Amino acid sequence: MRARIDVSEIEAQTKIRAKYLRALENEEWGLLPGPTFVKSFLRTYAQALGLDGKALVEEYRLEHERPSDANLEPIISSPQRTGRRAQPTGPSRLYIASVVAIVVVIIALIVLIVSGGKGSSKGTASTSTTLTVKKAGGSTSGGATTSTTTTTAAQRIVALSLTPTGTVYVCLIGDNGKVLIPGRNLEAGESTPTYHEHHFLITLGNSSVTMYIDGIRRLVPPSSQAIGYSITRAGGRHTLTTGQLPTCG
Repeated sequence: MRARIDVSEIEAQTKIRAKYLRALENEEWGLLPGPTFVKSFLRTYAQALGLDGKALVEEYRLEHERPSDANLEPIISSPQRTGRRAQPTGPSRLYIASVVAIVVVIIALIVLIVSGGKGSSKGTASTSTTLTVKKAGGSTSGGATTSTTTTTAAQRIVALSLTPTGTVYVCLIGDNGKVLIPGRNLEAGESTPTYHEHHFLITLGNSSVTMYIDGIRRLVPPSSQAIGYSITRAGGRHTLTTGQLPTCG
């Protein structure tokens, strides 16, 4: 109990049922299967707690087990046997109690040291995670950090839908080259479904369209030629050069 070890943990470790472990603790020998099992349980339980199993078994044998005929032999031979019991030669209960107390104190100290180390490690890990997130999130107002696109951020899902304000040619490609809008004209008043991909490539014939990226309204600036974008959750909407424009032909 002082070491905060639950009975279920010892039960799993020693394969001794919890009711027998409690019987051992309470010295309720009548609840145990028999002397042979008691001694076996004592050895196993003592080993799990780091105690002297041999000393505990010897104490049990002297205190509670019926002595054999050899133990009843008198010191001085006489015609009659005496029922006098030999004096115990094993460690005293006081000695065993002292050993148990020392072991419990040592276990408690170890638990405190280990708990302190875990707390320190957890704090360090938390700090490291925070620094990493700040670095990946983009540059600060003072320019102290540089925007970094991590693999995890680049793989986040982004939602995209289009609402034409006039006739506009659209070629929209999703993940792995999947064609979502196969190069056709969309009319004013028409709206597309909301697509969910990690990365979009889009070619627009003109600026007569409103884009909704993750629910945010984005206008397309006027242009005399086709316009193209690369869209990700991490990088946002990035304008493509003429040679980078996707085609759906």
